[in-house]
Amino acid sequence: MRIVAQRVHEASVTVEQSRSAAIGTGLCIFLGVGRADNESDACRLADKVKNLRVFEDAEGKMNLSVADVGGAVLVISQFTLYGDCRKGNRPSFTEAAPPQVARPLYEAFVRRLRESGIEVATGEFGARMRVRLTNDGPVTLLLES
Repeated sequence: MRIVAQRVHEASVTVEQSRSAAIGTGLCIFLGVGRADNESDACRLADKVKNLRVFEDAEGKMNLSVADVGGAVLVISQFTLYGDCRKGNRPSFTEAAPPQVARPLYEAFVRRLRESGIEVATGEFGARMRVRLTNDGPVTLLLES
């Protein structure tokens, strides 16, 4: 799995002209699932996201997690994180998991975060979406299973 995690002041996603989800302070997660990924990868990365200390404490140090600050997480499926651009100018997506494999792992990731007490909003798996966010920092991290 590949994740782009962005610390945000706010984030929202629109599917087919209507806003489907929004959060305030928290993390916007773009999640890509690879062919070799499994449910334990999804759970491990969800735990990592929950405990990632990227929010500032009273001294201005990144020492608090999204759970510590009472933040939320917006999770957006994004197979293009597995785009391979090493040859030519058109990305190859052969390393991305097919939808029938990726969807259950995306759902396992979301479920694990929710079960841990984090407020989670989502886009719509496989849909064309418009994501709007206000990056805080900016803080943007790449995570892989």
